Amino acid sequence: MEPKLVLDRHQFDTFFESLHKHGYEIIGPTLLDGAVVYAPVDSPDELPVGWTDEQQGGVYRLKRRGDQALFGYSAAAHSWKKFLFLPTLKLFEAYRTSGGPEIRHPQPDVRRRAFLGVRACEIASMEIQDRILIHGTFQDTAYVQARNAALIVAVQCLQSGGTCFCRSMNTGPEVTRGYDLLLTEITGPQKHVFIVDVGTDRGAGILEGIALAKADEADLKHAGDLVDEAAAHMGRVLDQNGIKELLYRNYEHPRWEEVAKRCLTCTNCTIVCPTCFCTTIEDVTDLPGGKAERWRRWDSCFTLDHSYLHGGCVRCSGLSRYRQWMTHKLATWIDQFGTSGCVGCGRCITWCPVGIDITEETAAIRSSGDASSSIFGKKGE
Repeated sequence: MEPKLVLDRHQFDTFFESLHKHGYEIIGPTLLDGAVVYAPVDSPDELPVGWTDEQQGGVYRLKRRGDQALFGYSAAAHSWKKFLFLPTLKLFEAYRTSGGPEIRHPQPDVRRRAFLGVRACEIASMEIQDRILIHGTFQDTAYVQARNAALIVAVQCLQSGGTCFCRSMNTGPEVTRGYDLLLTEITGPQKHVFIVDVGTDRGAGILEGIALAKADEADLKHAGDLVDEAAAHMGRVLDQNGIKELLYRNYEHPRWEEVAKRCLTCTNCTIVCPTCFCTTIEDVTDLPGGKAERWRRWDSCFTLDHSYLHGGCVRCSGLSRYRQWMTHKLATWIDQFGTSGCVGCGRCITWCPVGIDITEETAAIRSSGDASSSIFGKKGE
């Protein structure tokens, strides 16, 4: 086992320089429009130094910490999905020529990126998308290229948010795998350091030339205690015991009617979800008709057109669309891909305008008992 190392806060500029020297564009947390978001950063000064977040159902607020922590927030507003499974992707261009149609494919984006600040639940979400988009029946070549080019610099999540429930999904808060480098931030009046775990040779190469000491037992114990404390203060719980069968038995439960009265079908939950991968295809042409483009764009099972077949929509009501999303995420996803589609990051709760809580809805169905044995909705719902 590689010894754990200590990176001092004052060495973070050198760490950034090493990432740049190895050809990586750094994508990390920064402040934008009152939220922590992932975006290109060139300096540690652009990180959310001394800021944390407050999250509840339909509530997100930034507030100051009592220290200068770089990663003292619970979950960024969006996930790393936007850099791996792009929101918009041009598939090809078609031109009308004298010799017939000519198809041109765009050059792949092969930029090397260092993802700085990846949490345990986000690594779990990447593994879920890997299962679908890399190891599934068909490979998504753009995703494969972006994933292979990404260096994962993970951080231990030391502050659970009000909407987090990763512990009950067995996806966090402790990072145990899937990283090139892992940082555990320790702040104090006399010390601000990062305990560093090396996960791959690629990660080890980034540290070459940086004078790092070996972590002592006191630092290792302190780091472990911080992770345990985050796990003990998890904001929510989702009981996974028999959840697939529970939802299958209650496809016509009256709780779906109650949640449909609040749901705006705004698609926020699916956009911020780190595992949702629904897309739609759009073809566009220029006015003369000499050029056409085909684009893939993110879609959502909350839109009417997503379930459109010949003759109309399959899921026309808000009830049927919310039920489709939640039962797919927690039940049919297991049948399709062998795992839950939820990692417990809590973003769908935080960014729902009316604060609909997937853990609360599941618990309500469980506590009220089975209402129906049917797994088929009514026609036209």
